[in-house]
Amino acid sequence: MNKLLIISKEKEKYLSLFKQSDLPDLEICHDLRKADIVLADPPLILDLLNQFESVDWVQSTFTGIDALTHPDLRQDYDLTNVKGIFGQQISEYVLGYCIQYFRHFSLYEQQQQKKQWQPHSYSSLTDKVMVILGTGSIGCALAKTAKALGFTAYGINRLGIPPKDSPFEKVFHITEMSSAFKQADVIVSTLPKTEQTVGLLNIDTLNDCNGALLFNVGRGDVIDNYGLLHALESQSLSHAFLDVFINEPLSQECSYWHHPNITVTPHIAAISFPEQVFEQFSENYLRWRDGFSLLNLVDFDKGY
Repeated sequence: MNKLLIISKEKEKYLSLFKQSDLPDLEICHDLRKADIVLADPPLILDLLNQFESVDWVQSTFTGIDALTHPDLRQDYDLTNVKGIFGQQISEYVLGYCIQYFRHFSLYEQQQQKKQWQPHSYSSLTDKVMVILGTGSIGCALAKTAKALGFTAYGINRLGIPPKDSPFEKVFHITEMSSAFKQADVIVSTLPKTEQTVGLLNIDTLNDCNGALLFNVGRGDVIDNYGLLHALESQSLSHAFLDVFINEPLSQECSYWHHPNITVTPHIAAISFPEQVFEQFSENYLRWRDGFSLLNLVDFDKGY
């Protein structure tokens, strides 16, 4: 019998889903030393890794697994994450704020409080350019939704090669980022944390923007703080919508809170719904039990 250990803030929900499932040859385990499989929120098992004596496979409940890919941590197990379930939520977040910004909805809310009737000129999303860093499942889903609302979607990745069934008008190599940014009305980072992405958006790269909106829904480490503030001051960027940060929760002393051209949200652009995570876990479990390759397997060397 295979033994599953669940370590998550949503543990009770996962236990309920497990009881409703009919996964064969699998039982719940509460002993870290005996578990073959661990279903977990990555940050919660960071300090427990060395206590897993029998673990063969860890299924992350998050897309982001950078907490577990540091080279000093053990890597003698298969690590999988969840994919394909966050594109809709990320699209709602990015496009919702884009519409709010370009149509001045926040301004009209303020005017209502003052009983002020004052229309303002606005621009449509049609023919605007969205540049998306990262052409994985989230980036592709966002590109498709953005195109449906009139955007032209460009992608940026480390190869400069479009993904299969690409929704992008064009895909730039990461070294061509400057060229892409000069054309952008909206820039969205969906990038994971790797050695190559840390500080990628800095004073040099952000200086090439022409008043674009910047969204970060990937990892906080991609943004260099000084570079971001300089780009906003110089109006290379018009506004930054930040949902992820190097340290969370964001420090009370951080200047982002009070910056007029920064919108801070508490890592809510997309969340892991247990039902969707457990569906992917269940499919992977059957593959694991039968000796087939796991889906969404993480490459420790690449960090994603």
